[in-house]
Amino acid sequence: MKRLLLIFSFVLASCTFTFSQQQYTVDGQTYSLKTEVDGTIELLWNVIDDEYRYFLKKGNDIAELKNTRSASGYSEEYKDVLKLFTSDSPGNIDKTKLTLASLRNYFRSYNKREDPSYDDSTENIDLQLRLGPFIGLSNAIFTENLENATLFTAGADLELVDEVKLRRHSVVLRFKQTFENSDYTYNASQFSLNYRFKFVRTETVDVYVNGKFVAYTYSERDFNVTTMVNGMPVTTVESASGGDLNVPGTFGLGADIQLGNGQLFVTYNDIVGIGVDSNGEFPLDFSVGYKFRL
Repeated sequence: MKRLLLIFSFVLASCTFTFSQQQYTVDGQTYSLKTEVDGTIELLWNVIDDEYRYFLKKGNDIAELKNTRSASGYSEEYKDVLKLFTSDSPGNIDKTKLTLASLRNYFRSYNKREDPSYDDSTENIDLQLRLGPFIGLSNAIFTENLENATLFTAGADLELVDEVKLRRHSVVLRFKQTFENSDYTYNASQFSLNYRFKFVRTETVDVYVNGKFVAYTYSERDFNVTTMVNGMPVTTVESASGGDLNVPGTFGLGADIQLGNGQLFVTYNDIVGIGVDSNGEFPLDFSVGYKFRL
């Protein structure tokens, strides 16, 4: 357990990276904003009241980039702001979306056109923590589970992502509680360290492979013991409990779906395992939850 906590502490230590933030006044409101792109035009942003807010700064002028939704659809006011501030070399505004990645590309392209010596190779790091509680079902194939019982599970993912340099990768600390039922008296609490590679990544859906590489599991279960008493078999129920730190090497699949200010996620866990014995049953281990940014 100590080794697992040390590993995760090291991962979380990466989160101490902080952006340079300054105070800006826009339309009478003061905001603390991060500089994403510097140059002739600057891209400023921050998460304010759980909403991404983007701003364009050129010289001493600052304007917010908005995309207001109305009954007829999205107004896309940000495109008018881009046209106004970059009218001398507008570029491809129609295909620019109101996302950090898309705006970043547009701002850098404009700055490069305005100043051929502009260095657009430096990328900031956008580290984010996301917390995602979930519920699910599992047949616990890495236990005896003689009846192949399906057990209720619940827990939470704490995911560390970088939205700039490593957008297809993330590290996840998962806590998962498995609950016994009348068919199988097995309870387990597991902390695991996972790596995810997002082989499909779009503005609305990410699909990824999940690898579990370190896990600590504390479990309790009942089992039958049969002994001979006066020549007659007598069966008693005994209990066992204990913890185990291992390197399971199990792999699964998952998907994140943009929903509101967070993501709905579905995972199919522990489909295959390397170096870990299963009970031979077909794996059924699904989780569904919702994660939001911390």
